[in-house]
Amino acid sequence: MATVAGVAVEPGHWIGGERVGSSQTFTDVSPIDERPIAEIARGGAQEAQAAVDAARRAFPSWSRTTREERARILHAIADGVEKRIEDLAQVETADNGALIRSHRRGVMPRVAHNFRFFADWLLKLGHEDFDTRGHTNHVSWDPAGVCALITPWNAPLMLATWKIAPALAAGNTVVLKPAEWTPLTASLLAGIAAEAGLPDGVFNVVQGYGAEVGGPLTAHPDVRRISFTGSVPTARAIAAAAAPHLTPLSLELGGKSPLVVFADADLDLAVDLAVEQYDNAGQVCLAATRLLVESSIADEFTERFIEKAGRIKQGDPRDAATDMGPQIHRRHLERVDGFVQRAKDAGARALIGGGPNDELGGLYYRPTLFTGASEGAEILTEEVFGPVLTLQTFDTEEQAIAMANGTRFGLAATLATGDPERARRVTERLVAGTVWVNCFFVRDLQAPFGGSRQSGMGREGGDWSFDFYCDLKNTVTAPWAK
Repeated sequence: MATVAGVAVEPGHWIGGERVGSSQTFTDVSPIDERPIAEIARGGAQEAQAAVDAARRAFPSWSRTTREERARILHAIADGVEKRIEDLAQVETADNGALIRSHRRGVMPRVAHNFRFFADWLLKLGHEDFDTRGHTNHVSWDPAGVCALITPWNAPLMLATWKIAPALAAGNTVVLKPAEWTPLTASLLAGIAAEAGLPDGVFNVVQGYGAEVGGPLTAHPDVRRISFTGSVPTARAIAAAAAPHLTPLSLELGGKSPLVVFADADLDLAVDLAVEQYDNAGQVCLAATRLLVESSIADEFTERFIEKAGRIKQGDPRDAATDMGPQIHRRHLERVDGFVQRAKDAGARALIGGGPNDELGGLYYRPTLFTGASEGAEILTEEVFGPVLTLQTFDTEEQAIAMANGTRFGLAATLATGDPERARRVTERLVAGTVWVNCFFVRDLQAPFGGSRQSGMGREGGDWSFDFYCDLKNTVTAPWAK
């Protein structure tokens, strides 16, 4: 048993309703101070097989459980999450370095909401029967089977439960592989789910490295759905592993999203939206890291941005007054800094930031804004996934749209304008799974979520989640003889 932020956390896997160890462990390190906080069971092919076997055995009973009973248990899980919000917030802050105030106020309450939303959506899921030449068509959503869910480290529990909740609601069983840098709250969730009455084997957690446990899991012939959030290279490996069995995939990948600011925008709002992109130390896939600003207001926008960004308080995320915490891991900080130093070498100029925070040391990286990058430069086209933004200017609407769409990604886009007609014209032409107009990060679970181009494959949320996690069936019945 590990004790993290005063909370007891089981370091073993959760397979078939039991804690399971492994012959090897890996060290979980807190990004706050780079100190070890737990030794975690390190799974491999054997643990992946055991988890899939447990999920497969549990599937027949769980898939036949009534919708009402599945919904009741999901609400009970949400109740358990709400009772332990402080524990979950403390542990996740220690594990991934995100702000304690965000975990308390938004992230962990959203975890509970994920379960409640899909429990309630399940009860109203349906399609009206329709007639074909006197024959009745009836559409149903049949549980698919064992689902392998592979989740990232930047918002571990919230992003995991975006997948877990609809998969369980649909009547599937789940094997979750959390990111090796942030495994702890997944372990806590397993205990919460068991206490809520979720049957053994319906939800399983296997911990470890991607190649060692994720590879066997995604290549397993008994896995019928794979949902992954992470990088494009990993997604390619998962797709290759799934291909022999034609296992359906849902992939939410990287982004290089734009924030397009027109001269008719509310400039205070636009600056607020821009500085908000440093949220979670820039470790947000949806972040609008490319600031595209109309030339006529670029100087004023930049001045206001620098002034507001200068008020960001960086430091220990356990302090409720902190605005920005550390990067997740030494390897990740070095990756972010590599992008920054190469951008400088290529002629871009850092108006603010441009390196680690020497005053804080450790994994703290200063909020950075680049200008003057050459067209097609790496810093403009590749996802950094850190507190690094770029500023470019445009003169016409056509130019703004071309610049916004000028990467291989298409996850999200943000638009600041005071003209509703312009908003309509521009949003119609932006390549993105989500577009925000004069706002950012407003996310409703009934809306489709996913990316275009190399930002992903498929959509989840509302009916779209059930469409993915189920096999849709249409039953056609001839008229009955009287």
